[in-house]
Amino acid sequence: MTETGDNKQRLHLVFGGELTTLKDVQFRDLDNLDIVGIYPDYASALVAWKSKAHQTVDNAHMRYFIVHMHKLLDPENA
Repeated sequence: MTETGDNKQRLHLVFGGELTTLKDVQFRDLDNLDIVGIYPDYASALVAWKSKAHQTVDNAHMRYFIVHMHKLLDPENA
């Protein structure tokens, strides 16, 4: 997909996993991370994040995150 003008693609990754402690972001098992998906904008990623966060609300150690991939891919223009 070629981007021009103000319609720039800003990729976001949504993923989560069970943490070892509530005080730190250290995952209990890296092999079992839940990669929810990659989304074209923050709004879409937020919808996916909220859905997964609500599904796992009973597990206090389960956390989901949104990673701004566009900032990692092009840090000068982030």
